[in-house]
Amino acid sequence: MRKAILFISLFTYISAVAQTETPDSISYQQLNEVVVKGEMPQIRGEDGIMVVDLPGIVKDKPVTNILEALGYLPGVTNNNGMIGLTGASNVTIILNGEQTNMPLQNLYQLLYNTPTYRLKNVEIMYSAPAKYHVNGAVINVILKTPKPLDGLQGQVRAGYNQAHYGSYGGGFAASYAIKDWTFDLNYGLSRSKSWNCEETWSNHLYNDQRTMIEDDMRRISENWNNTIFASAAWKTLKLTYNGQIISGSKSWSLSSGTLGNYTNAYNMLSPIGYHNIALRYATPFDMTVGGDYTVYSENRSQSLFKGTDFLLSSENRQEINRWHIYIDQQHQLGKWQLNYGMEYQHSKDHSSQYYRISDIPDFDDILNENVASFYAGTQRSFDCGLSFNLSAKGEYYHNKYQHNWNFIPQLGATYYENPRNIFQLNFNTRRIYPSYWELHGGTSHINDYSTVIGNPNLQPYIQYDTQFNYILKQKYMATLYFQYGDKTTVQLPYQSSDALNLIYQTINMNYERVVGLNLYAPFGVGYIWNATITTNLMNRRAKADHFHDISFDNSKWIFYGKLSNSLKFSHNSPVSISLDLSYISPSLQGMANMSGIWELDAGVKWQFGKKRCCELDLKADDIFNKWSPTMTINHAGQDYRMKVHDMTRNLKLTFIWRFNGFKPKNDNQIDTSRFGTGK
Repeated sequence: MRKAILFISLFTYISAVAQTETPDSISYQQLNEVVVKGEMPQIRGEDGIMVVDLPGIVKDKPVTNILEALGYLPGVTNNNGMIGLTGASNVTIILNGEQTNMPLQNLYQLLYNTPTYRLKNVEIMYSAPAKYHVNGAVINVILKTPKPLDGLQGQVRAGYNQAHYGSYGGGFAASYAIKDWTFDLNYGLSRSKSWNCEETWSNHLYNDQRTMIEDDMRRISENWNNTIFASAAWKTLKLTYNGQIISGSKSWSLSSGTLGNYTNAYNMLSPIGYHNIALRYATPFDMTVGGDYTVYSENRSQSLFKGTDFLLSSENRQEINRWHIYIDQQHQLGKWQLNYGMEYQHSKDHSSQYYRISDIPDFDDILNENVASFYAGTQRSFDCGLSFNLSAKGEYYHNKYQHNWNFIPQLGATYYENPRNIFQLNFNTRRIYPSYWELHGGTSHINDYSTVIGNPNLQPYIQYDTQFNYILKQKYMATLYFQYGDKTTVQLPYQSSDALNLIYQTINMNYERVVGLNLYAPFGVGYIWNATITTNLMNRRAKADHFHDISFDNSKWIFYGKLSNSLKFSHNSPVSISLDLSYISPSLQGMANMSGIWELDAGVKWQFGKKRCCELDLKADDIFNKWSPTMTINHAGQDYRMKVHDMTRNLKLTFIWRFNGFKPKNDNQIDTSRFGTGK
């Protein structure tokens, strides 16, 4: 468009000169070179949604996949691979506007295996409309749709990661389209081995006497991870399969201290399997129908030894079958858009726990869960610069422990007089459900002193979030936010008053409230230096009248800051360098206080080969290994401290080869948040 306007302007100017000058005077005319410089807007606002040019933001960063790239979104944090959105209590990642229904671990693995060249843009919705079938904040990753003219394109990736132990893996991603068909395939295989260490000091008050119990625990785990995502689409009919098989999975915890030396061995008796198949069809009259089926299975054993003496063993099993169907309808009524729909989900969780040489009771239980909902929403844009989306959903939840009705409203609004000043207001509520395993009340022993106990009385809780965003010049952003979790949950160590026993159990609090201000600002010097600074100042308060047999009311001001830098030697330099610094001041978790942490990351990206089809990335994360906190509890007779020594320092080397070779003959013409038997 700018080129067209420039051409018209030049043509008009030359025509005017030709009409006013004599033939001799225009026989020799030379125009100076015209250079038009423009900057792609990083952030655009529409209908309460932020559209972010993430490919442009990360083009010089040493990132090779979408999961790493998401950490450079405004307001988004990537904490050791866990994605969070500042101002939102939780965030769901969807692909091309469709919920994946994957456990979080599977979704992250898929994003890790998906190359950044597939990115088109990313939408951030602090309050997702109900038509997405997701409550709360959403990051919508929009991928480029394969076209027949593109031919077969993809990439092969191989990488090595050195932390305390070495891990390695590779992946293959490809897309292809012919006539009305499109195909996507994504496969990843990795061999992982991890290590972390926890030093604990528990000054336990029991029978009016203090007993100091010290423990130094090292945890080691390893596994093979196979992840596959495949999709085939014909016009508007799409079939998708995603799955994960984790084999050779085993872990150990080795502890030594006041109570002696303990070995806790965990082994998967069979591979962990997750399989999901989904079908979706969009009709010509704006109706979408779809459904999916999920099966998950896990069989894990635990053996606990004190020295060479066998203490106990257990076997945990879980098999989940889940069915989900939905139907959505959309109408365009003049300038108003009306949408409504319904969905139903049924899950059957068959879990069991059997103990050997223990007085802990076994269980073999089937938990059926049903969730049904109906929603209605509307969307409208006005000439004055105001646009909004509004929806409300009624939800019914039922299992053998509880059943309830939920009303879930949502609002997202945008206002701007011009693109330089954009205002957004968002509000949403959502109900958060506990994991399946916790509801069975199973027990796992860490040693003779520490146990992890489930909680059949655990209640879902309601989360309220609201945000006010101001976007300046389509690149700077300020977010004022408020979060309130009614009966939110927390898992913390508790020194029992009835026995010399440390208990880990998830319990409902009264509430947790957070209010804060987040600022995001990119800056730099031409192509040489590009930087982004993010600051977040918040006040967090957690209150519980009944945490076991004590109460607490804890609050603290917390600061988070991050400075990201990337440098290039020339405009077309194949080499770019990054340097990132992050800091979190002392914070809290329930009644526990967490120490401040910081990290320094650095990386180099080198593109080479024909049309730069090859890429080599070297990245050092947490160079000084300081991104691990110390937790302290000193309240109501509880006296406990844990120093975490996670090996967050690691060195990653990744090689990528991109290809785009085969062309079709006719050029005219794709949540373990609640799964698992233990953490």
